[in-house]
Amino acid sequence: MSSTQQKFSIHTRPNWAEVALPVLERNYRAVAAHVGPKVTVCSVIKCDAYGHGVVECARALERAGSHWLGVTSTEEGLAVRDAGVRARILVMTGIWRNEEDAVIRHNLTPAIATPGHLRALETAAKALGRPQHSLAVHLKLDTGMSRLGLPLEELPDFLERLKQSPYVMLEGVFSHLASSEVLDAPDAEEQMARFDQAMETIHAAGLQPRYTHLANAGAVEARPATWREMVRPGLLLYGYNLPCSGPGAEKTGLDVHPVLSWKTRIIALRDIPAGRAVGYNLTWTAKRSTRVAVLPVGYGDGYNRHLSNRGRVIVRDRYAPIVGNISMDLTTVDVTEIPGAALGDEVLLIGQSANCQVGAQEHADLAGTVIYEILCGLSPRVPRIYVE
Repeated sequence: MSSTQQKFSIHTRPNWAEVALPVLERNYRAVAAHVGPKVTVCSVIKCDAYGHGVVECARALERAGSHWLGVTSTEEGLAVRDAGVRARILVMTGIWRNEEDAVIRHNLTPAIATPGHLRALETAAKALGRPQHSLAVHLKLDTGMSRLGLPLEELPDFLERLKQSPYVMLEGVFSHLASSEVLDAPDAEEQMARFDQAMETIHAAGLQPRYTHLANAGAVEARPATWREMVRPGLLLYGYNLPCSGPGAEKTGLDVHPVLSWKTRIIALRDIPAGRAVGYNLTWTAKRSTRVAVLPVGYGDGYNRHLSNRGRVIVRDRYAPIVGNISMDLTTVDVTEIPGAALGDEVLLIGQSANCQVGAQEHADLAGTVIYEILCGLSPRVPRIYVE
């Protein structure tokens, strides 16, 4: 470990996450090599870079060669731009009221999906004295998720309106797949076909966008037909392959490694007799004389409560099961079988030791959710330590 950077100036509570930026950079290069030099990688850093820290991850990805970054909101894009990042920034969910001036001033690239988006951007561009056809946008299409995006039946009229715009230039067109990791999902094939039909309509209208993009992490991993001129990996960058299913799923998987490890320390030890219960609602009872370690982490930190009596941590390169309910600030684990477990010992909540590993996928499986929720749920009160 050559150096560390700490997000918060004060860090005394022994509960922190380490983010290995060199691993993030290597993961980016693995994704870029996978899709090849003709495909542009838009590195997705939305939701605070999946809980890893948007500014620091943006800087690392730009350093690794990513010329495009994808954010959720104008606010997130401004934070990245204010940090000195010069890469192109795609605001994937578009603009909200009164954000158009900031988008233009800070050279963000907005997604658009409504005539209202066009009007707002045109008004702002005129007021700011922008040259004609200088404002690049990416048109988002709804190909089947019924979430965000222009309905395809409205596309011909919207294209006519777009062609009349004195300021807006259609640089990209994109959509989002609902089931990219399910390799035999008929809805994915249907969405791809609708997108292709939409592109035929766009080309027939005389528009030739530079970028088209459909592929999120699952499609980057397993659906080369969706790559087009740009892809939008997210989870892959942070070290997790999607659990693909269907024909050919066994051939998927990139050589990427988790970027984040979550650590804490033992702050108390209790020896309890057989028959003694532990934690809220007394959901676990010792069947033998048991040594219980107390950890300063709980659901207030994003440690999922569904891990209660089911999850495990790593102490001294051995697994220690969680016993009792996880509370807001504390978790109890059984260290009876770990010789020498002591006050102050480092504990891995997510991470890998020499012989043991607990990943975000394990947390997700036990909690009945997805990796995304585990990573994005890491509370801001858990300091991120950036390892260079």
